[in-house]
Amino acid sequence: MRVRASLRRVFDYVIVGAGPAGCALANRLSADPGVAVLLVEAGGWDSDPRIAMPMGFGALLGDPAITWRFPTRQGEQWVRGRTLGGSSAINGMVYNRGQPADYDALGLPGWTWEELLPAFRAIEERMVGAHAGEDPLLEDVIAAGGKLGWRRVCDVNESDGERIGYASATIRDGRRVTAADAFLHPVLDRPNLTLALNAVVDRVVFDGRRAVGVRGGGFEFAAREVVLAAGAIATPRILQLSGVGPWEVLRAAGVDVVADSPHVGARMREHRVFMLQFRLAEDLGYNRLISSGAAQREYERSRRGPLAAPASDLVAFFKTRPELDRPDAQIQIAPYSFEHEPGMLCLGFGLRPDSEGSIRITSADADAPLDIDPGHLGTEHDRAVAVGVVHAMRRLFATEPLASRIARETVSGEGPGYHAIGTCAMGVGDDDVVDARLRVRGVSHLRVVDASVLPRMVAGNLAGPVAALGWRAAEVILEEAVGSSVV
Repeated sequence: MRVRASLRRVFDYVIVGAGPAGCALANRLSADPGVAVLLVEAGGWDSDPRIAMPMGFGALLGDPAITWRFPTRQGEQWVRGRTLGGSSAINGMVYNRGQPADYDALGLPGWTWEELLPAFRAIEERMVGAHAGEDPLLEDVIAAGGKLGWRRVCDVNESDGERIGYASATIRDGRRVTAADAFLHPVLDRPNLTLALNAVVDRVVFDGRRAVGVRGGGFEFAAREVVLAAGAIATPRILQLSGVGPWEVLRAAGVDVVADSPHVGARMREHRVFMLQFRLAEDLGYNRLISSGAAQREYERSRRGPLAAPASDLVAFFKTRPELDRPDAQIQIAPYSFEHEPGMLCLGFGLRPDSEGSIRITSADADAPLDIDPGHLGTEHDRAVAVGVVHAMRRLFATEPLASRIARETVSGEGPGYHAIGTCAMGVGDDDVVDARLRVRGVSHLRVVDASVLPRMVAGNLAGPVAALGWRAAEVILEEAVGSSVV
């Protein structure tokens, strides 16, 4: 792999964004030595030691040198990774596939559960390790969940029923496995794979309606295709700045219209997360180990202990109403709190929100702030599920043997899940942004491969599904390249 500050050659594929989808895609496309691939990343090398240490994620989220921070209308900051690996380098490392019914319900050829399962297995071989908690509090949580009817499982991805178990995580041997670790670093020696770091792409460049390259600090030419894999926030921003989007948004921002695509930046869905913290009755859990330095010493000695754990040790999926055919909510639990006292943290969210938000540019200036409307809890369905989630969280902590461990609830709150999707959603309609082959409608030689193409929310955390999307998308692209003589 070549790393360059400035580039002059022509590439077959220019991929924008080195997150879970972009890294997987670059790996597979560059496996053919006759294909030249450029992967463009706005951030730098993933060499910060806090990335490798799982519990370093808390410090990473607050570091503007390694994250994008997008303000919303509600005053929140939506954080995304700005380094090799993208958000897989800063997230909580909890790995879920989502429910098979989520994918089958899309009704899109090529994206059924059966067609995606090989992709999930491929990325799990490279990214996912087993996690078993080391704190007895976690066994009490599982026992309490059992009394609520949640079946204990060894693998929370093995079924769709109400269940609880230790989280699968993108951690191996006590170290975080990013998408760059899994897909990019192992192929560094490929001469046909070039990496451009610290290169912010502002626009796709068109010749008429054909995408011919991208522009940021310079221009890079794509002989075959440009592939946007910058995520559900940055990808619609790039498209709109390039003239692909709702004509009224583009005109208001002073951008010439290349293709009127009304749903670029629209139809956004996000997991609204509710947080509860509890004070423990005894000096148990991770707080004492972390504050005393014992956790750091254990991690340095053996790569074990609290600092080797994901953000949440346990995951449970459950129904907020008994008549449902499958779980509609998820909670994640860890034996620590943010209050520097012995405590436990519980996060919960509805799995399939139907409220919609939007992302719009406000100017033709690429540095101008975005208008991000989260659209949270805009439907009766989402509000009812939210109430059910919080009730279930409190019911769990009031159930023995966990209840005896709890002194009181201390803090409650809510925030984004950092799981935005749908802003360039694929579908069969003429007004859907991309088709089932991930091609952007209204233009040619341009695709989108990231969370923005998901038209419905995946039931769980998104890093795994997005990596699988990139793996599967490579197959789609290569199938077309073999069947076409046009480059």
